[in-house]
Amino acid sequence: MLRSRPWSATDRPATARALGAATVARRRDRRGRGLRGPLLPASLPGHRTRSEEFDDLVLDAVDRLRPRWADRLAGVEFAVEDVPPSDPAPWEHGEVPLGRLFPADGTLTTLIVVYRRPVETRALDRALLAPLVHEVVVEQVAHLLGVEPSAVDPTLDQD
Repeated sequence: MLRSRPWSATDRPATARALGAATVARRRDRRGRGLRGPLLPASLPGHRTRSEEFDDLVLDAVDRLRPRWADRLAGVEFAVEDVPPSDPAPWEHGEVPLGRLFPADGTLTTLIVVYRRPVETRALDRALLAPLVHEVVVEQVAHLLGVEPSAVDPTLDQD
């Protein structure tokens, strides 16, 4: 049944009547004092979120490549997204991509995207995350330059 007017106190469902404004306010701020402050100070390592730490790993991987490939990577932007889009590219064959290269198109610059959640899922622990992020960035740069990943970073197999 479609209603054209809002619910009144008499015809509202019992569950909606039981939740009043005071209940919702009590749940948010129990004593009316607001938030007291951050749980962790900025000086502690737990202050940064996992996504911020992952962004730093991608920047570190790019910084490792810049001395050698600075001229070829001058117009390239690097980005991090949580998950890839639901429509896979034809060459991915149903696999979940860890990163993608979007070539320059018109006014858009070349973009290399690293997908955070699939990379974190693929890494067995936090210690293996940085080498995996570096490997994904190297593979995408190699795809951009049209060379083998070992040509982009000869130390890739040594990590």
